[in-house]
Amino acid sequence: MALRLCLDRIAPPRKDATLVFDLPTMTTARDAVTAAGAVLGVVAVGELTPTEGAHIMALIETYRRTLETTELEARVAALEGGGDGP
Repeated sequence: MALRLCLDRIAPPRKDATLVFDLPTMTTARDAVTAAGAVLGVVAVGELTPTEGAHIMALIETYRRTLETTELEARVAALEGGGDGP
């Protein structure tokens, strides 16, 4: 127990802070450009640190890839469905 107390003081568990700022809604992969610009803007004025901005940009990129994959799947499904004509 004493060792755990010492370790918690030397290397406390990481606790991320909650960040609140306006981020445009992303409904398509193209919207990631606007979202990235918003993050860069708040980093530029000092509302977020560059490290916080980088973490948020990574989340935006992951979400962009998810949106892009969804859009591609819809296109492929439309092409496959359209090829079964008379």
